Amino acid sequence: MIDSMLSDYSRYRFYEMLPGISVWLTLILGIYFSFEHPMVMIYAIILFDVYWVLKVLNFSFYLIVAWRRLSVVKRIDWLDKLRHEVTGWEERHHLILIPLYNEEWTVVETTLLSLQKACYAKENFIVVLAGEMRQQENFETIYKKARKKFHSQFHDLVGVLHPSNLEDEIAGKGSNIHYAGSKMKDYIDKKGYTYEDVIVTVFDTDTVCHPHYFSYLTYLYCTHPNPTRSSFQPIAMFNNNMWESPAMLRIMAFGTTFWILTSLARQDALVTFSSHSMSFRALVDVGFHDKKIVSEDSRIFYQCYLHYNGDYHVTPMYLPVSMDTVRDDSWITSIKNLYKQQRRWAWGVEHVPYLLYEFRKKKKAIAWWKKVKWIFIEWEGKWSWCLAAIIITFLSRLPMWVASDQVKQSALFFNTPHMLEKLMTIAMIGLLMSAVFSLPLLPKKPQSHPKHMYLVMFLQWALLPITMLVVSALPALDAVTRLMLGKYLGFNVSIKKRAKTKV
Repeated sequence: MIDSMLSDYSRYRFYEMLPGISVWLTLILGIYFSFEHPMVMIYAIILFDVYWVLKVLNFSFYLIVAWRRLSVVKRIDWLDKLRHEVTGWEERHHLILIPLYNEEWTVVETTLLSLQKACYAKENFIVVLAGEMRQQENFETIYKKARKKFHSQFHDLVGVLHPSNLEDEIAGKGSNIHYAGSKMKDYIDKKGYTYEDVIVTVFDTDTVCHPHYFSYLTYLYCTHPNPTRSSFQPIAMFNNNMWESPAMLRIMAFGTTFWILTSLARQDALVTFSSHSMSFRALVDVGFHDKKIVSEDSRIFYQCYLHYNGDYHVTPMYLPVSMDTVRDDSWITSIKNLYKQQRRWAWGVEHVPYLLYEFRKKKKAIAWWKKVKWIFIEWEGKWSWCLAAIIITFLSRLPMWVASDQVKQSALFFNTPHMLEKLMTIAMIGLLMSAVFSLPLLPKKPQSHPKHMYLVMFLQWALLPITMLVVSALPALDAVTRLMLGKYLGFNVSIKKRAKTKV
């Protein structure tokens, strides 16, 4: 009833408030029941811990599944498989969008070198360096160097400069690649390419792709029953400068990689994230990436999902693309950068009001259970991101600290700590697996690092509880609270610096 009385703006604003309200209501009620009804809170904590252990076991199972698939896919010569099993693959053109801002030439050069070394027909590559007018001098310097060194390596290397302060957009990656994509539509039209034969890949500036990325991608695209209705998601690994980064950055980098691995294996909750690929047909159909939001990488999936009335999904790619951690020259600045990056990623909570609003307009065009599924995935994901570490480390202990003597005499109160300890011991499986699987994902150790650093890389996972609170839960809570209050987050560029080390 209330919803039907609201204007479109008021309704959307109301939807924006809901995730933050659910998070803060959980915190407030948790504290209230700890003092006023500790037994009720103890039951709630036990239920949550059981739920969390089930999530950890689910995570562990799919991490193993994904790891096995990654091991198999990495051993395949995808270019040879493409040549022998697929006809007409040479007609596919790859449009590679690389947005720039204030990155150093060495970072961009590494990305272009990885494209140059790709095991694929590079004469089918159209590489686009998409710069910003706000950093025009830096863009022109980098573009000039790129043209000189790499232009002959690809079909074309194009530069697009995104004007500042265009109407109805916010400054950031989304508006940059929206503008670049629209400009490249004119380019592709002049070339006479059909949109279905053009595969678009969006890479961050520091992305180093696996040598078989494009042969694998082309194989998946050509053998897919409906490739224009799917995005293609690789494994994002933030390990280019892993050895020089502080422990907290390393833990969060691996955590993101493991989250993507489990999402690839499950597939039912898989959305695009960071670097990904899709057909140019779909990109044109939805009007290119959203230029008014921060989380454009995952929003493009929902744009397609809505446009095609639920007939769109993401195909997993079990090959990695490597990027940098948000390392800076000082430890404290690196942690601040990590906080801002996590807050920006958590700003993906903006998908919740978007889906609530857009699903309402779709009515019966999309099945109700599909709507519930995706809203739950986005909402529960951000709710858990904000609260899991806080509930486990603080709220689960609060009723034990403040309970009355009468409550402390109950059997449930006496047995709860032992029960929670056992549940958390089971949950340690996820932590142990993360520590073990992180070691093979490390890049080659620089000569300047001693061998015992491998032991440090394993033992650093003991910092996970602190890391989950300081640079995971808090920035996520910051993000949902800002959205709830209407204090919208602009796009902050992640600062990524590499130390000069001997390889």
